[in-house]
Amino acid sequence: MPKMIAEEKENKETSRFQWIVFVIFIPLLFAITIALIVMTVAGINVFEKAQSVPFISKVIPSASEEGKEQLESRIVSLQTSIEDKEAQISRLRSEIDGSEKYNEKLQATIEQQKLELEELRQIGEENKRAFKEVVSTFESMSAKSAAPVLMNMEDQEALKILSSIKPDDLADILEKMPPEDAARYTGLLAADEN
Repeated sequence: MPKMIAEEKENKETSRFQWIVFVIFIPLLFAITIALIVMTVAGINVFEKAQSVPFISKVIPSASEEGKEQLESRIVSLQTSIEDKEAQISRLRSEIDGSEKYNEKLQATIEQQKLELEELRQIGEENKRAFKEVVSTFESMSAKSAAPVLMNMEDQEALKILSSIKPDDLADILEKMPPEDAARYTGLLAADEN
């Protein structure tokens, strides 16, 4: 039985506590919340007004003048830092633009040089063909006609042609030259091969 009495007493205390929570505490919190919402919507800063009440001002911290000055100086330093970073960004962007333009110029120069190289290659091929035609012309000429023509040419040109002519035709042409010219060209041909 004593157990039952203790349980009944405990139930009465628990039910009294529940009654206080349900009837007083919860409606009070609800009313405070509604009041805060209404005042905030009305544009009243409740926390600022509460700081004027002596015992509440100790509970709610106020923004002191020192704190405001520190915040303002921090804001100014952050704005300065942002401006510096923006200046760096714009400087880097201009450097990137400059290097892109430089790369474009280099690409254009490379393309131009490729075109010039191709033209030179084609000219070289045409010159080779023309030189082969000259050599075949000298090979088809009689040795008696070819010898005087070669002697009237510059030594380098004559040497180039003579070094490209077939050996049999070369021998015939050198036979038709005066001995001193034939010796000179033979010496030049021998020196050219070394």
